[in-house]
Amino acid sequence: MTETESIVYDVVVVGAGPVGENVADRTRAAGLSTAIVESELIGGECSYWACMPSKALLRPVIARADARRVPGLGHLVQGPLDTAAVLAHRDYEASGWKDDGQVRWLDGIGADLYRGQGRLDGPRKVTVTGPDGVRHVLTARHAVAVCTGTRALLPDLPALADVKPWTSREATSAKAAPGRLIVVGGGVVAVEMATAWQALGSRVTLLVRGKGLLPRMEPFAGELVADALSEAGVDLRTGTSVASVTRENGTVVAVTDSGDRIEADEILFATGRAPQTDDIGLDTIGLEPGSWLTVDDSLRVQDSDWLYAVGDVNHRALLTHQGKYQARIAGAAIAARAEGVPLLETDPWGAHAATADHDAVPQVVFTDPEAAAVGLSLAEAEQAGHRVRAVDVEFSSVAGAGLYADGYRGRARMIVDLDDETLRGVTFVGPGVGELIHSATIAVAGQVPINRLWHAVPSYPTISEVWLRLLEAYRG
Repeated sequence: MTETESIVYDVVVVGAGPVGENVADRTRAAGLSTAIVESELIGGECSYWACMPSKALLRPVIARADARRVPGLGHLVQGPLDTAAVLAHRDYEASGWKDDGQVRWLDGIGADLYRGQGRLDGPRKVTVTGPDGVRHVLTARHAVAVCTGTRALLPDLPALADVKPWTSREATSAKAAPGRLIVVGGGVVAVEMATAWQALGSRVTLLVRGKGLLPRMEPFAGELVADALSEAGVDLRTGTSVASVTRENGTVVAVTDSGDRIEADEILFATGRAPQTDDIGLDTIGLEPGSWLTVDDSLRVQDSDWLYAVGDVNHRALLTHQGKYQARIAGAAIAARAEGVPLLETDPWGAHAATADHDAVPQVVFTDPEAAAVGLSLAEAEQAGHRVRAVDVEFSSVAGAGLYADGYRGRARMIVDLDDETLRGVTFVGPGVGELIHSATIAVAGQVPINRLWHAVPSYPTISEVWLRLLEAYRG
């Protein structure tokens, strides 16, 4: 017979990925008793199947590409990567898919962990049945934060489950490089995994339904990444959809909408994400299971005074760092409301407003070349009704780029708001630009005027001198 245990906390967090962990960290720092519920590994998708393992796979690829462009070094790194060593390091960065260290961290902040599937059971209540069979009923005095993230969205193709396709999880945790790999999609996961596995020994075919890659970035970003993937040996086909997929005697056979037949050992679908809200009891509080949760800027679900949705599950900005940012805002808002603060700082850029979700979201795509952007693209700024001007420069105009790599190829763009002469967005494409994007993030989030940026002198000879070239191009 299942035993039932009922406990009251100030805050109950459902989902112990990096977002849920950060909500718990902030509420515990505010002195609020906090329970956190997780059905899988503590640390979530990012730690074990996304950010950490994928970047561990990509780092040697990018380092080798950079080294090959350095005179006096390039001839020493022409051989293949040590795939076994790369995969071993990937396993290390994913903690061997064990969460002992994350559990110790939760213990250290004083949050109580409950393992099992957490489900809402009416207002302010979460139930979870643990591996010991005990059914816990957790009641929140102040807030329940849903931080359950997303899952891979697979297309509606006949008998697809029989094919056992890869999603991002299998792509980042595979124990060996498949001889032939089909990647379906043109977004970040697709281009990063095509980059990684091509370099690790797979023959990759990349099938993209649209006209190009990275459709949410400036067009030139996708173009430069596409050129590099093709040069690396990826068979890139745009304007192509998969009509059917079967597995015949272990071989994957994909047939495109044009009738082409492509054989491979594995197929990865990187075709979007869906919210993990199917089985968390949304129906018990009048919400639709499987839906995205709409929130205000304090991350509180609309028409609720106790329910928060933080991270990917609210569909504002599906990025780990942005979810952690939201967690810090949500934690502060929960704490302030628990203390009875009469008026929260919810104006743009206030302590209780996730303003950056609208105006200053940074992202790095770890391909070769890297693509990095923050804020609005030109098309997005124009669609939003802003009066803007795009300023473009080639990285070849910067001395530091030539020192970084022989034949350095890349481009930078800044979107200037002509009414107040601040930046609406910045995009960099080129080797090493991932470490350059935070300067742009500060400029966009800080709404730094162009005339003040003129006094932010970049060090010579660094790649960051591209800022000077951009400002010079704007001023004429």
